[in-house]
Amino acid sequence: MLELKLNGVKKFMEATLVVENITFEAYEGEKVGIIGANGSGKSTILKLIAGIEPMHYYPGYPQTSSYGYDEGLINLPRSATRAYLEQMPAYPGGLKVIDVLNQAFEELERIEKEMRELEEQMETLDGEALEKALKKYSDLVQLFEAKGGYERDEKLGKVCTGLHFSESFLNKDFDLLSGGEKTTVVLGKLLIHNPDILLLDEPTNHLDMEAIEWLEGYLKSYKGIVIIVSHDRYFLDNVVSKIVEIEDMQSITYKGNYSSFVSQKEENLRIQFEHFREQQKKLNKMENTIKDLRDWAMRGGNDKFFRRAASIQKKLDKMERIDKPVFERKSMRLDFKAAVRSGNETIKAVGLSKSYGDKVIFKNTDVMIQYGERVGLIGPNGCGKTTFLKMLLGEEQPDAGVVELGANVLAAYLPQKLIFSNEELTVLEAFREDISIPEGKAREYLSKFMFYKNTVFKKVKHLSGGERIRLKLGMLMFQDINLLILDEPTNHLDIDSIETLEEALEDFKGTIFFISHDRYFINKIGGRVIAVEDYAIKSYLGNYDYYKIEKAKLSRHEEPKKAVVKVEKKKMEKDPAVKQEAVEAKVLTRIQSLEHEISELDAAMGAAALDYEELGRLYERKQALSTELEIVMEKWLDIS
Repeated sequence: MLELKLNGVKKFMEATLVVENITFEAYEGEKVGIIGANGSGKSTILKLIAGIEPMHYYPGYPQTSSYGYDEGLINLPRSATRAYLEQMPAYPGGLKVIDVLNQAFEELERIEKEMRELEEQMETLDGEALEKALKKYSDLVQLFEAKGGYERDEKLGKVCTGLHFSESFLNKDFDLLSGGEKTTVVLGKLLIHNPDILLLDEPTNHLDMEAIEWLEGYLKSYKGIVIIVSHDRYFLDNVVSKIVEIEDMQSITYKGNYSSFVSQKEENLRIQFEHFREQQKKLNKMENTIKDLRDWAMRGGNDKFFRRAASIQKKLDKMERIDKPVFERKSMRLDFKAAVRSGNETIKAVGLSKSYGDKVIFKNTDVMIQYGERVGLIGPNGCGKTTFLKMLLGEEQPDAGVVELGANVLAAYLPQKLIFSNEELTVLEAFREDISIPEGKAREYLSKFMFYKNTVFKKVKHLSGGERIRLKLGMLMFQDINLLILDEPTNHLDIDSIETLEEALEDFKGTIFFISHDRYFINKIGGRVIAVEDYAIKSYLGNYDYYKIEKAKLSRHEEPKKAVVKVEKKKMEKDPAVKQEAVEAKVLTRIQSLEHEISELDAAMGAAALDYEELGRLYERKQALSTELEIVMEKWLDIS
């Protein structure tokens, strides 16, 4: 059985200790999520497992060791294949997207080449040499089949469909893609490669919701080990069965998904605090006893009391102390300045239309967002979400209709790509550039955004993605605003920072309009979801889970109903004089046919040999047929 074990891993990077004690294990078919603050060493752990980052041991380890050298062991089978999703992939120039994807088949191509060469050789061989060649050829055919050689096109097609790789995209130059597109292509290559151990670093960052949900389904049925570093809590809830948290350079393992981890951690902290409090009572009692014994010994000159006090002191010194749990770690402490209230109509679009050449984005659509609402705009990549924002902000003009902010709206915009006017400035200088505020007050304010002490003198160009967002948020929140417009605000933030942002947004009194692929964030903040569908913007009065339920209802009921209505309407148009009995007979025949097919599906679902995927397909088919049966039965009752 495939297994991976990390035991007491301690890692230095250029004399800096990154992690001190990482211990966890994963078995075949298991999906493990690694979480922790930015900079806690999550990506380093993936690189160690992948073999990209080597362990540097002191000569003679584990019998001897020294400070500055790595410690601990990473155990996995030698034959196990590993693949790591890097955040900034680099490939030789001149490659098309399809060329990068086809690199997943390099081993299969090597085997196939050997097979073709043997086929040519066997034409001129005979006797023992032919038998030997036939045996080798047979082994190669078996290996080719075991490695999925005959499903190569199917694998490629499945991944391309799931990640929305069109024919034109496959023929693009890989070098000309954006960073996010490159990462998505490499993700596709890894999934096609199908390694024993799949290591994914923020795999959902550049995917739209549809692609994320496809990836969830793909990983759930993945037969190897999957180790995932992610800040996408909804994704972790749906995929992983174990969480490894990296905190204070140590690892703690929790069984279950992210939501299970949250409840377990809260309970563990509560228990630890109870034990800490009980131990503190015991320690205080022992210390008071030692003090009393020494007082008595001094007053009475009795060495027996001194010896007794020394004995208790010895026990006290040897006692293993329970640390007081840290309930609140350092995170952003955000608050929004109160601003004048805007009018009821905060964002309004009427008759909005927009096209780029032949590509229609919006066609005569209306949108209304009222004061105080929290509205999330969702839709697949390229559907027009960013275009809508640009028109709202006046960066682009609609072809027809209007999109505008309401009266007295004071808006602050957090873009997806953060740009600062001068990246050579320090954090402190960038914050004070356009406002009049004493340095001391500015530093006090910036500390709420986790810029402490000398970090305020760090140049903007050297900030990480998360630090850039924190600085931009600080600059926005210092203004008087009553509308927040956020474009993918949770990108590059760790989970603690995302949750702090959510708390701050919940306290904001104005209107929030945001674009996000973070379904957990949408559920927490969104009171309404508006989705780009069929060149229009459709409203769903609830969070993301409500939106999914409504979409599922529509797909279950509308399609069978449309099919039945279409058939009957066509027949009646063709022959208005058709008899009532003929219609009744046709409907009755369809009812009998549906009931028979449902009965066959029930029998098939009872088969013991079915795998999970096949059972799921049969169940979905049965649901669709059952829905159609209800509609046809209603029609039967109407006409009979």
